[in-house]
Amino acid sequence: MARQERAIRTRRTILEAAAVVFDERGYTSATIGEILDRAGVTKGALYFHFGSKEELAVGVFEEQLAITLPPQSSKLQELVDSGLVMARRLRSEPLVRASVGLALDQGAMDLDRTPAFQMWIDQNTQMLAEAKTRGELLQHVDVAETAELLVGSFSGVQLLSQLRCQRQDLERRVVVLFEHFLPSITVPAVLARLDISTERAERVLAQVLTEESAAVPARAAVPAHTSVASGA
Repeated sequence: MARQERAIRTRRTILEAAAVVFDERGYTSATIGEILDRAGVTKGALYFHFGSKEELAVGVFEEQLAITLPPQSSKLQELVDSGLVMARRLRSEPLVRASVGLALDQGAMDLDRTPAFQMWIDQNTQMLAEAKTRGELLQHVDVAETAELLVGSFSGVQLLSQLRCQRQDLERRVVVLFEHFLPSITVPAVLARLDISTERAERVLAQVLTEESAAVPARAAVPAHTSVASGA
């Protein structure tokens, strides 16, 4: 277990270093050497986890969705929560900022940025499909088109917020986005129950941290039966 936990920590350290370098330099200008210097790890440790700079970028992409939010009685509330939490994390977490920055980096011609958007679209499509099954969406709503529209709208809103004020007003802008977007797809009775507020993300993230803290002692008490092939 100790080797496995060390490998997990090393991978995280590398991703965080890559995120900072990508955020500062852009994907094309960033080098593996700069990432190694920032992470303070060996080249062997980096290549144990990531085979190339592009794989590092994909790892950073995945971090934008690498959080499990508490389930809600409404799937549309979960959709709202995911958007508000994303807005909050964009303001506070370099990994998430780098993920979105890479996805929108027009100069990264040699990086396939499709996965960044597709993962996000797929997540929203799944939540919207479940919402429709539960009768939360209006009958005319096309789930796939709606998911793509939401991702595109959020991307534009966050970019405008970044340009105007370094995302300081992003939560409010996302609230406004949902206030305009949701009435066109949501059954009125469900819409009336949704919590769409700038304070919502902080409450949800506090619940996530509480649940994670409670889970740590439980995991520590479970005997380890697996090992990692490298001490990286």
